[in-house]
Amino acid sequence: MKYLTEFRNGEIAQRMAREIHAITTRPWKIMEVCGGQTHSIIKNGIDQMLPAGIEMIHGPGCPVCVTPLELIDKALAIAAEPGVIFCSFGDMLRVPGTDADLFQIKGAGGDVRVVYSPLDAVELAVKNPDKQVVFFGVGFETTAPANAMSVHVAKRRGLKNFSLLVSHVLVPPAIAAIMSSPGNKVQGFLLAGHVCSVMGYWQYPPVAEKFVIPLVVTGFEPLDLLDGIRHAVIQLEAGKHEVENAYERIVTFEGNTAAQKMLAEVFEVTDRAWRGIGVIPKSGWRLGAAYREFDAEERFQISGIHTEESALCRAGDVLRGAIKPAECAAFGKECTPRHPLGATMVSSEGACAAYFNYGRFLSAEELAGAGSALSGVANG
Repeated sequence: MKYLTEFRNGEIAQRMAREIHAITTRPWKIMEVCGGQTHSIIKNGIDQMLPAGIEMIHGPGCPVCVTPLELIDKALAIAAEPGVIFCSFGDMLRVPGTDADLFQIKGAGGDVRVVYSPLDAVELAVKNPDKQVVFFGVGFETTAPANAMSVHVAKRRGLKNFSLLVSHVLVPPAIAAIMSSPGNKVQGFLLAGHVCSVMGYWQYPPVAEKFVIPLVVTGFEPLDLLDGIRHAVIQLEAGKHEVENAYERIVTFEGNTAAQKMLAEVFEVTDRAWRGIGVIPKSGWRLGAAYREFDAEERFQISGIHTEESALCRAGDVLRGAIKPAECAAFGKECTPRHPLGATMVSSEGACAAYFNYGRFLSAEELAGAGSALSGVANG
């Protein structure tokens, strides 16, 4: 399949890994922003192909994982309301709230439905005028244009029974928050190619300049990731801090200007809480004044939410890149994909799920040892 198989060539991957070994003279810590990239790195063993000194730190780039617990609990409360059809993508249904998840609400009689587009939820509102239809709009800049379009269409069609529960977060402020946090050790970033396909990368040069870090737009296939890491290491070794596009077949500097125009019309920037991290100023979107009537939080006015995270779960530390999933004492024991304690074990992009699904039950020291052993193989 074009743009798939040619970016999964094992011989080329080994050659690229040897090149990274050859140019690396110092330890470097590089964070991949996107959870999809994390899964590809772990699934394909890319981190184990790298020199022992290069550590891949898994960033908070899983929108399901960073959706705040309070908003999950509000979603559960709205979904349990009589007369509500609550719509979501499938990856949100098993994300644990304080006491339940959407599957349990559905099992208790709530009308919870998986849809494949927010426009499907708009059509449900048209066909069910006696019901309130709510779509759970979660995601980074990637999924935001379709959610914005759903509200735009609902307004144009005069629908009074459609609303959006918004949890959109933005990448540049998250990078700034990570770089500004006490004890931060990240020295370079792999930017998420799908986010940049929408937003371009015109926002990032000031970030690279302010924090003196290289930023490399990167795809998701093994060769994409190795190439992105290679670009980052070359910059780090040379003391450079530039924004590079290693995903030119998809991403342009300007991005999708039509999508950006729609986003600017429907949304406005706001402070946003990130699960496990806290509030990051100006790091999210909410519906703008012209579309505020479609805001599910305002329409349903859910109050009295008292959230409580699992005492065993260290998902917040994983999301901040402070620990690897296997360093959490509950990983693979009390916390599994079948019985998750946190969103990072549920989501298809969560780092904990990646480590569990691909058998990474090793400690950080054991992982480092395995990386050193494989480094010798890659150099051989």
